[in-house]
Amino acid sequence: MARAALPLPRLEVRFLPGPHNVLRRQLGNGIILLARENFATPSVVIQGFVAAGSIHTSREQSGLADLTAQALMRGTVKRTFRQVFETIESLGANLGFTANEHTTTFQGKSLAEDLDTLLGLLAETLQSPSFPANEVTRLKAEALTELSIRDQETGAVAGMAFDDLVYPNHPYGVPVDGYRETVEALRPKDLRAFHRQFYGPRGMVIAVVGGVSAQAAVEKVEATLGGWKAPRRPAEVSLPPVRRPSGFLRRDVALAGKSQSDIVAGAPGPSRLEPDYLAAALGNNVLGRFGLMGRIGAALRTATGLAYYAHSALLGGPGPGPWQITAGVNPANVERAIELIRKEIARFTTRRVSPAELVENQAQFIGRLPLQMESNEGVAASLIHTERYQLGLDYYLRFPDLIASVTRDQVLDMSRRYLDPKRLVVAVAGPGSAGG
Repeated sequence: MARAALPLPRLEVRFLPGPHNVLRRQLGNGIILLARENFATPSVVIQGFVAAGSIHTSREQSGLADLTAQALMRGTVKRTFRQVFETIESLGANLGFTANEHTTTFQGKSLAEDLDTLLGLLAETLQSPSFPANEVTRLKAEALTELSIRDQETGAVAGMAFDDLVYPNHPYGVPVDGYRETVEALRPKDLRAFHRQFYGPRGMVIAVVGGVSAQAAVEKVEATLGGWKAPRRPAEVSLPPVRRPSGFLRRDVALAGKSQSDIVAGAPGPSRLEPDYLAAALGNNVLGRFGLMGRIGAALRTATGLAYYAHSALLGGPGPGPWQITAGVNPANVERAIELIRKEIARFTTRRVSPAELVENQAQFIGRLPLQMESNEGVAASLIHTERYQLGLDYYLRFPDLIASVTRDQVLDMSRRYLDPKRLVVAVAGPGSAGG
C-alpha cells in the first residue's frame, strides 16, 4: 500500500534571520559585518573568516595555512601566549581559529558585557601575531604527532587517496594539515610571510549575534577592526579547472595491522554556487543521509550487513568539492561493497527518486531549519553562509519555498551531471595489498 505524502512543514519565517532583523554593514576597509540581536541571552557569539587558506600555499608548503591559524593565539606583539589565554580565561570566554581550503575561520563567545575585550583580542591576534619560535616548535611537534596518527587511520588515508585521484595537480588534492615532511620544514619566518601576504580585511566577514544591539555591534567592530589595512594583499588565487574522471579509477593503500577497510567513492560535485545546488543536496540526502543513511545505508548495512557505517556527503564550497560515498567494512567485503555502491549510483542516476522520498526529504530540510537557528552559534553560522555564497539576507525566508520547488527531474539531472558508476573514483585503505 502506497504511503500518503507528508505535508511540508509551515514555518513562522518572521522568526528566522532576514532583512527585518539582521543588520549588514560594510566597513571602509572592506570588512562585511552581520549583526543580529538576541536579548533573551546574556552572551554574544562572533564567527567569521578571513580569505587566507590552504589554496594560497604551494604543495611544498602544505600545512602552512593550518599551522599559521593555530599559532595566531600563541603570542602577539603586545601579549605572550600566557597573557592571551589568561585574558580569555578570566572572562570565561573562548576564541579559536581553523584553516580551511579557502579561508581561515574564527569563532568566539563571551558575555555581552565582555564583547569589547573579545573583539579586541580577535583584532590583536589577527593583525599582530608574533609567531614566537618556541611556540611554533611546540605546535609543529603536536602537528607531527597528529599527522602520524592520521597516516595510520584507514578512513583518513582512503580520503587522501581519493582526493589525490579526483583533484590531480590541484590544491583540493592536498590535505589542509599537510604532510609530515612539509610541516617539518616550516619555520616561524614562513608563518610570518604567509600572514603578511594573505591576512587582511579584504574578503573578511564577521557575524555578531546575541545580547548586544546591532548598532552597538557595528560601533564595536568598527573600533577594533575598522583601522586594519593590508594594502599588499594580492588578488584571489585562480584555481585550475576540475575535470570529471575519464573512467573507473581505483587506488588501494595497504596499512599493516588493520582489521577494517575504509572505502571512499565518488567524483567532483557541484560548488555551492551552482543554481541547482539544493536539488543535489536533496538528492544526496536520499542517496546516503536520510533515516538510517538513505539508500546507501539500506544497501550496505540494513539489507546485507556488509558495512559498519555507510553514508554519502556533498561537500560543495566555493569550488567543486567532492560528492562521495564512504563506508567502513570487513576487508573480506570490500569488493562486494564497491559493487553495491556502483549499483546504487546507477539506480540513482537512471531513475527519479520516488515522490515519497522527495517529500520526506523536503520535509526534513524545512523542519530542521528552526532547530539550526535555536542557538546564537547556529544563527551566526547561517549568516556567514549566506554572505559567503551571496545568497541574500532573505535566503532563509525563501528557503522553505526553494526546497518545496525542487522537482524529481531536477534531482535526477543533478545526479547525472556529477555521478556515473562508469566514471567513478574509488579509494580503499586497509590491510590488503597496495595498488592503484
